[in-house]
Amino acid sequence: MNNQKQDFLSKIDIFQDLAPGEVDQLNHQVMMTTCEAGRVFYTPNENGEALFLLKKGRVQLYRLSTDGKKLVVATLNEGTIFGEMSLIGHGMHNTFAEAIDDCTLCVMSRSDVERLILEKPQVAMRFLEAMAKRLQATERKLEDLAFKGIPARLAGLLLELAREPLDGNEVIGFTHQDLAERIGTYRETTTQVLNTFKDQG
Repeated sequence: MNNQKQDFLSKIDIFQDLAPGEVDQLNHQVMMTTCEAGRVFYTPNENGEALFLLKKGRVQLYRLSTDGKKLVVATLNEGTIFGEMSLIGHGMHNTFAEAIDDCTLCVMSRSDVERLILEKPQVAMRFLEAMAKRLQATERKLEDLAFKGIPARLAGLLLELAREPLDGNEVIGFTHQDLAERIGTYRETTTQVLNTFKDQG
């Protein structure tokens, strides 16, 4: 398990500039754990005390409106970090983070993250790159919500899902509700648009 964890850490983007000895030291600071699908790692306005490194499974970041409507901000795959936004600024999360699948992940404490960033400027730069990518993806989603109709948003999502390596050019394992939450609409609307797509071949 220890060697497996160290091998995983060495492949995480934010740690790619660390020497083998530094990764070994990091290995002793990080805890590997597993959880079942449905586990909520944090909620909005909760203090962020950890950085999560996703080794296996998928995690969803989402927000809820006052009437309970869910908007998926991001779906994270293996090798992704999350929880990093709360480690800067006001130190609080602004989304829910929930396991979609059974997950294996590494957890790093806030104090260890802060110390590593201060000691290793290259890690700090990788953090900035990771946050910039997350921000760009959020901006693209916001642009889609503002300028694209629901059929265009749904078509784009289906194409994106079909390109994911594990799906083999097929979109499987998603309910109409899942798709609706990812494009910011209602299940009934998504079903209507899918039926239209089907009628159009």
